Amino acid sequence: MVRDFEQYSAWRQGVVTALKNYQAWMADASLSDAATEQRIVRNLARLEDDKLSVAFVAEFSRGKSELINAIFFAEYGQRILPSAAGRTTMCPTELQWDANLAPSIRLLPIETRADNLSTSDYREQPGAWTVLPLNLDAGGEMQEAFKQVSKTRYVPVDEARRYGLYDADDPDMPVTLDEHGNVEISLWRHAIINFPHPLLKQGLVILDTPGLNAIGTEPELTLNLIPNAHAVLFILAADTGVTKSDIEVWRNHIGAGAGRLVVLNKIDSMWDELRSEDDINAEIERQQAHVAHTLSLEPRAVFPVSAQKALVGKINHDVALLARSRLHALEGALFNQLIPAKKEIVRKQLAEELQALNAAQTGMLNTRARGIVEQLHELRSLRGKNQSVIAHMMRRIDVEKREFDASLFKLQATRAVFTRLSTELYTCMGMDIVRDDIELVREEMQRSRFFIGVRDAVRGYFERTHANLDAAERKTIEITEMMGVMYRRFSAEHGLTLALPMPFSLERYRAELASIEAIYSKTFGTATLITTSRVTLMEKFFDTIASRVRGCFKSANNDAEAWLKVIMGPLEAQIRQHKDQLKHRLASIQRIHDATDSLEQKIEAFERNQRELEEQKARLNELAGAIGAAIGAEFVALDAAA
Repeated sequence: MVRDFEQYSAWRQGVVTALKNYQAWMADASLSDAATEQRIVRNLARLEDDKLSVAFVAEFSRGKSELINAIFFAEYGQRILPSAAGRTTMCPTELQWDANLAPSIRLLPIETRADNLSTSDYREQPGAWTVLPLNLDAGGEMQEAFKQVSKTRYVPVDEARRYGLYDADDPDMPVTLDEHGNVEISLWRHAIINFPHPLLKQGLVILDTPGLNAIGTEPELTLNLIPNAHAVLFILAADTGVTKSDIEVWRNHIGAGAGRLVVLNKIDSMWDELRSEDDINAEIERQQAHVAHTLSLEPRAVFPVSAQKALVGKINHDVALLARSRLHALEGALFNQLIPAKKEIVRKQLAEELQALNAAQTGMLNTRARGIVEQLHELRSLRGKNQSVIAHMMRRIDVEKREFDASLFKLQATRAVFTRLSTELYTCMGMDIVRDDIELVREEMQRSRFFIGVRDAVRGYFERTHANLDAAERKTIEITEMMGVMYRRFSAEHGLTLALPMPFSLERYRAELASIEAIYSKTFGTATLITTSRVTLMEKFFDTIASRVRGCFKSANNDAEAWLKVIMGPLEAQIRQHKDQLKHRLASIQRIHDATDSLEQKIEAFERNQRELEEQKARLNELAGAIGAAIGAEFVALDAAA
């Protein structure tokens, strides 16, 4: 596993190195501008902050934490995450590594559930978290610190209801009260363990969930962490089979698909010294087939394992026990799916970005080359010509320059329209409208404490948000069409080598919004009447919905801002270049006319420039090829076509 992750990290670092070389050379060759630089910086940031997340989902006592220990932490010779009978993980727990922070556990108090902020919002507020340092040299101390994720406390019913953790209409709730009528709740809302494990250092993030009851009561899990995980391991137990709550969570929150694996744990409960190995294996296969049938899967998609025996086998170097635990098959399936799938996503994103980037730089070099060819043609045509011919050529270039300057006035008019449309685009999707819409929904919720009113407020919110994205999409289409007309005009009138501006789509953000709405609808959309406590839970869900939508629009704004800079960039760069070339052509012939420069010397200088430009083109292709080789063969073919 470490080797696979190291190979993925090495691949990613190779792309970073090739991209930085490309960036540095473009700056030296004066081919870069602010928009191009921003585009490269954003791609570098994506590569360097790339994460792969694996979520472990199960009802309590299914051996979920033990499975995490067996897969990732056996080399420490002990259990890292607490694992015992009963519930050991009471709050969602993320294991990751941030080199900017010391080894520690950051804990978000459960009291934050009373506020209108999601867990994601609190990530940007370091002061809201309780931070406990981890002493990596003291295993006992570290284990004690990790036990924080299993801590609970008893609170009055009213307090639990305020946090959305008590439903008075749930018939199972009264039996959970203690002798004083109090409710047991988790001490913490969320935990982030910053731990320097080799896999975590490579960008792996492990999510340990606190049981199926949390899916539906902790919106961050339902709306964010589980749907966005690159792999989800859904863990069942061989001694309990598939329960009704298991089926509901599988159908509503996980489901079959890429990176979704089902684990049938605790097969050691079937190991019986009074039965033959063949009988035991046959029984495991029957259980495997039953689980697959219940979840509408192929039997090979269900992985029977014994996490506890696998951990013992790894720690004690017991090869036979480890083989009998069947953990290797699960590990192979997990990493054979996880890393290639993530790599393909990154490769596709980069190939599209860098192909467009390389096409723009190639266009600039082609424009420079065309300018030099034209000037060489003009200068060579002056050989043996008298002063009147040279003067005529000067007048012709001057007319061409005035015509080009006149075109720039048209561009200024286009820029004014461009600025207006850009403002209208931000009006449709700006962060102010997002904030105001969230506040409106919260006001509507406060006015109506009944389910129908709250549900209608959220439904209206989704409708308005979709409408805002649709309006923004129409503005981007209008901008693209307008700029396309301008690009074609300059190309036709002045011979500029300009590819049409790249279109911009908000489709990925519409899809993200639709997925958020779909999860919300599954949770609340089918009911016609919900109790007061469920209304409170619905409000908690809206806090996370609002946070997700706010993040979605923030990313859309950043992408739109980058696109608006880029869409004008190639045209403006080539206009500046063409204007400079006209100026230099006129000045060059003027000096020849005034007999201050030798014609042959001038021709020789331009021929030298032409050779240097060919070398630049070759170097650009070489650097682009290096990026293509780092990313994969697909980009090389695309780049060659460009």
